[in-house]
Amino acid sequence: MTIKTFITFPDERQAKRSLLDMDEQQLADFLAELGEAKFRARQIWEWIYQRYAGDFESMTDLPKTLRSRLAEVATVASLTLATEVVSADRDTIKCLFQLHDGQTIEAVLMLYDQRRTLCISSQAGCAMGCTFCATAQGGLARNLTSGEIVAQVLYFARYLADPSLLPDSNVERPTQVTNIVLMGMGEPLHNYANVWTALRRITDNSAFGLGARHITLSTVGLAPMIDRMADEGLQIGLAVSLHAPNDSLRTSLVPVNKGYSVDAVLEAVRRYVVKTHRRVTFEYALMCGINDSPGLAQELAAKLQGILCHVNLIPLNPIPDSPFQPTSDEDTEHFAQILRAAGIPTTVRLRRGIEINAGCGQLRQSRDAQNRTS
Repeated sequence: MTIKTFITFPDERQAKRSLLDMDEQQLADFLAELGEAKFRARQIWEWIYQRYAGDFESMTDLPKTLRSRLAEVATVASLTLATEVVSADRDTIKCLFQLHDGQTIEAVLMLYDQRRTLCISSQAGCAMGCTFCATAQGGLARNLTSGEIVAQVLYFARYLADPSLLPDSNVERPTQVTNIVLMGMGEPLHNYANVWTALRRITDNSAFGLGARHITLSTVGLAPMIDRMADEGLQIGLAVSLHAPNDSLRTSLVPVNKGYSVDAVLEAVRRYVVKTHRRVTFEYALMCGINDSPGLAQELAAKLQGILCHVNLIPLNPIPDSPFQPTSDEDTEHFAQILRAAGIPTTVRLRRGIEINAGCGQLRQSRDAQNRTS
């Protein structure tokens, strides 16, 4: 495992205009304010989203005077790398980014044989209060802007495209982002407008251009927002963090269940499937002695009958000194076998990044603790 920490401070970018928060028309309007021709907007747009430029100086077909002016009043770098951790087998890279106001967020790059998957954040912190999640322990600081969401994708796209950039990994570059999951810090459907603005930018062929089917959004189950998502028209995958098949247990793990019960969430999923004809993933983080019994597996199988879905069992990334610890491999497989025997397609997520605190919020929590004691 390799850890690099960078000194960062809140900076002057908060006084500058973030080009990542603009659509192409807004960018053209901004350049018009600077007295520039409209075609400059298309040049800058392509530099940002197709060539992954992280600063204006690298936009070499722009006049130097324009590059200098843009550097004074705008930014395309809404994130600053604060800490970078690389797993021992160099297939997982986790970054803690600092935003212009000092808030921090996490994102992870996971490298597989054929896939280059990003796990990105939608909020700084989280308001959902899930008892086993490191992010929830700190509460919600604020929503991310659409540009701050997109910036995480562009950061890793730049890394994958440029073999000269550190750190070294176990894949040959240049390569590109193939998949994105919104499973980092925050509840994506709690920051609905900014998340969907970002998703449209990421999937727009004139911008980043990643296929919608290669993106999955994970929610704790905000039922009205699942209904709203079904009307968006993008084939973004839906994953629902269920973690328990009944209200008494789920409320103790996922407090938002008080407002949206298990049955309410499942009904929203059924409506989503009917409208979109897309299979839904149910995520289930197995916790030793809490939600991993054979009886709960049978109860879960009964609840999911008739829904076009599959279950992704997740070996929990444990928080130190937490009562929530991962289920054994043997019990995980037994739980999976019960679901499969009942006709529920079930997979067990490949565990990644245990030694680098790759679980959501863990790196941020660790750095905050270090700052308090330093």
